[in-house]
Amino acid sequence: MLDTLDLSLSLDKETYRAQIEDLMRQLRDLQEACWQEKAPVIIVLEGWAAAGKGTLLKKIINYMDPRGFAVNPTFQATEQERLYPFLWRFWEKLPPRGSLGFFYHSWYTNCLEERLLKRVTPAQAPLQMRDINAFERQLVEDGAALAKFWIHLSRKELKKRLKEYEADDLESWRVRPEDWQQEKHYNEYCALTEEMLTYTSTGHGPWTLVEGDCERWARVKVLSQLVAVIVQALDRRKITPAPVVSQPQTVLLPTEPNFLDAVDLSLSLSKEDYRQQLREEQIALRRLQAEIFQHKIPVIALFEGWDAAGKGGAIKRLTDTLDPRSYRVNAFAAPTPEEARYHYLWRFWRKIPEGGRIGIFDRSWYGRVMVERIEGFASELEWRRAYQEINEFEAQLTTSGYVVVKFFLHISPEEQLRRFEGRAQDSFKQYKLTDEDWRNREKSPLYAVAINQMIARTSAPAAPWNVIPANDKYYARVAVIQAVVKAIQVELRRRSHS
Repeated sequence: MLDTLDLSLSLDKETYRAQIEDLMRQLRDLQEACWQEKAPVIIVLEGWAAAGKGTLLKKIINYMDPRGFAVNPTFQATEQERLYPFLWRFWEKLPPRGSLGFFYHSWYTNCLEERLLKRVTPAQAPLQMRDINAFERQLVEDGAALAKFWIHLSRKELKKRLKEYEADDLESWRVRPEDWQQEKHYNEYCALTEEMLTYTSTGHGPWTLVEGDCERWARVKVLSQLVAVIVQALDRRKITPAPVVSQPQTVLLPTEPNFLDAVDLSLSLSKEDYRQQLREEQIALRRLQAEIFQHKIPVIALFEGWDAAGKGGAIKRLTDTLDPRSYRVNAFAAPTPEEARYHYLWRFWRKIPEGGRIGIFDRSWYGRVMVERIEGFASELEWRRAYQEINEFEAQLTTSGYVVVKFFLHISPEEQLRRFEGRAQDSFKQYKLTDEDWRNREKSPLYAVAINQMIARTSAPAAPWNVIPANDKYYARVAVIQAVVKAIQVELRRRSHS
């Protein structure tokens, strides 16, 4: 692939000046169009050290409104960043709708330099490329324009430029030891690049290979393709496909499993048994908290359930004896205006715990396939697509060593009504009961279908659903802590045998 590039291609100064000025004006106009259309643009600049990426980037941004873009240089991950999945730091830096994000190096550093220097193992690389493909597809399907460039140099040109930079007092600081490792292992780096290009040049995120020995040629080619990618993305927005609208499903098909009906809601604990078992499980969890901190194991406990199912009470008992410095409860409602400017998973990526800590999610990304589906906040295309996106998200977490424990607290309609009425009569709990709770209750057949389908389509071996009988709050609270304890113990055993 790379050896087919004609690195002798060049442009004379006069032709270059004429073309570059026209391209820059087009790009400035497109920046305004992206702002108007609320279209995010992601530009990935990869290539050899000294390939001219920095000079190219500086030229581009000199023509642009600085309020509408951000430049994100990517260096070796910090010790703190290594406590998260490798894509976490890039989700953090994604541009909001209407802005441009330049990634000077990017998530592909893990596939190339980190791999060359043996910081990423051969076994990790295919999984990371799988995650990259999912990441890029999710962004493009959500409306982002994605342009990826690999600027290629001959070995002779690479060595020449590195020497020139080292000899320049103003440029020498830019030459890193890693840059010379690229030149020393040129053929191996080429092979890694070929593999990366093969596995990650997809319909959603194709690579543009750029002949880089002539910097003028490289700049014009990059800018020409960038303009084309943005124009195509804006044109796609003008095409309004016929919306996918199915008749709301109020009953499961005979072939669909009914997980909720299979739950034994009569399970209960006496007050005495509850107190004893709760104490035992809380002590076990407190001891495990020290072990997960020592081994840098991140834990996510995710809570969904019917209104008034007891999520808050279960979370309180889960955290009662934990060290508050090592856990965080994240409660989610409708996205804020700021959060709505990003892919819907963005706000959840930002809240995942680092290694050694526990992240508790009171509501979660599953709102996409429940309340957003039922209330029409997500289109049918969006919520159907979300099953795959959620499975990919959780696979990235579990592959990175996260313990993911998912709970759905199930109660009967009769028990829910009893709790609603109790809240209405209790001045200390009236704030918990809203008109929305009553509206959701009227749509319980729609929610029952959505919940069962959610469990069927997103319960993976590494991140299964725990459907908890919650008519009896005592039983539910103990069952939740037991499930978290068991999941952590399983992960500790796995690590001890690996």
